[in-house]
Amino acid sequence: MVMSLPTLRRAGLALAVSAFAFAGLAFAGLAFAGLARADDPPQPRNEAAAPAGQKGGRGGNAAQASPSAAEQHRLPGDSTTKQTLDLPGRTLNFAATAGSIRVFDDKGEPLADIATTSYELDGVDRATRPVTFLFNGGPGASSAWLQFGAVGPWRLPLDGEGLSPSASPEVKPNAETWLDFTDLVFIDPVGTGYSRVIASGEDARKRFYSVDGDVNSIALVIRRWLEKHNRLTSPKFVAGESYGGIRGPKVVRQLQIQHGVGVKGLILVSPLLDFREFAGTSLLQYVATLPSYVAVAREAKGPVKRTDLADVEAYARGEFLADLVKGEADKEATNRLADKVAELTGLDPAVSRKLAGRFDVSEFRRELDRKNGMVTGRYDASVRGFDPYPDSSSSRFGDPSGDALQAPLTSAAVDVLTRKLNWRPDGSYEVLNGAVERHWDFGGGINPPQSLSELRQILATDAKLNVLVAHGLFDLATPYFGTKQALDQLPAFATQRVKFVAYPGGHMFYSRDGSRQAFRSEVEALIRE
Repeated sequence: MVMSLPTLRRAGLALAVSAFAFAGLAFAGLAFAGLARADDPPQPRNEAAAPAGQKGGRGGNAAQASPSAAEQHRLPGDSTTKQTLDLPGRTLNFAATAGSIRVFDDKGEPLADIATTSYELDGVDRATRPVTFLFNGGPGASSAWLQFGAVGPWRLPLDGEGLSPSASPEVKPNAETWLDFTDLVFIDPVGTGYSRVIASGEDARKRFYSVDGDVNSIALVIRRWLEKHNRLTSPKFVAGESYGGIRGPKVVRQLQIQHGVGVKGLILVSPLLDFREFAGTSLLQYVATLPSYVAVAREAKGPVKRTDLADVEAYARGEFLADLVKGEADKEATNRLADKVAELTGLDPAVSRKLAGRFDVSEFRRELDRKNGMVTGRYDASVRGFDPYPDSSSSRFGDPSGDALQAPLTSAAVDVLTRKLNWRPDGSYEVLNGAVERHWDFGGGINPPQSLSELRQILATDAKLNVLVAHGLFDLATPYFGTKQALDQLPAFATQRVKFVAYPGGHMFYSRDGSRQAFRSEVEALIRE
């Protein structure tokens, strides 16, 4: 689905707020003045006088003055509509609110408007009704992927090879929506969806396009949404996809220690938890991807479940890793490894020997069906498409499992927000903003971003917190076995409360009906526990 993730190795690895002040935080050499408050503007400014649904202005004589840059770019006021969803065996009546939360710095100056879309079921006790906050990754992906692919009231069919840029963007009622058992709040980080920086100057943008600044803003938005909607007593859950695996544990930690908000459960969808093992010369990158390579090869012959890959997982963490560690200096080990990889994947044995059995993602995607001029997807390697340059000596292809989704998904998101929810911001909707990733500050030094430290901390801090981690077997953007290896290193007190599941499908495994239905059942069990 969804995200454009940073290129950290040859092929690249794809990876979708409260009245407390943060001051003196520093990261990557940038002094972060902090996000002081959200939504409520500082006095004496009177933005409440602005008519609902219009861009805010100033009261009194100030209304005659030229609008500030912030006022020119602000998002329109919230729009709440009543909705009815007719589904098999049930009808859901709910309130849908499309709007934004304004974030200020610690001096009371407006920084950004962060868009949210929330769905709250009618006829329930909201003091005890669960609420789940969801975001995607990228960095640079809006929440449209989760909202319209799996979780929200309406769903856009994401049928792999059956979907094209010219496919109809019409959404359908989603029988697998989570709204039956939890209210839903979708958050678009700055630079995605309609969310935008409204302060002038590049420094304001840098605050949000960074690991820590991004986490601070999302945690602040969650706290402010809870206050704004009188939901502080509700059971709270957080869900993140892809780079959301970096965001998720860090956001929960921020909520715990900075905002006084406890989270009952964390749901991670196709997450990346640690950049370190997917960069440079790390041997573990080959261990992480091998089971997915084999899953793709076997899926071409028939349905594949994770249990069908037990032999490959055992080989990957055993003999395969041992031969990798011996290195190419050991010719016998290298040939043994290369031949076994070719046998398991169906790749050309000569090519496998040439590459010493070490296929990076782009090489596998091209070599698997090169004889037919086809390449596999990165988000979903079971999807194949034409190589636009089949005779080129270099790889010059896109992602047949992801590129085709952006146009219909963008149109669907705009149509739902404007027509169904009656919220009409100006500007363009960014479903996947490459500029965000290009300008992202991942931090300096020798320690790439990882969230396993925060995952340990949040589980240690709250003995009632549970975590659900879900992956697709054919995902080459964030391979499932890489996450499984990382989770296996957690201490026993943590692993008892972390459940790992893997389904047929890719990064957006929920595009498959069976996988989406099974995942919904797991989420419902977590939230109702």
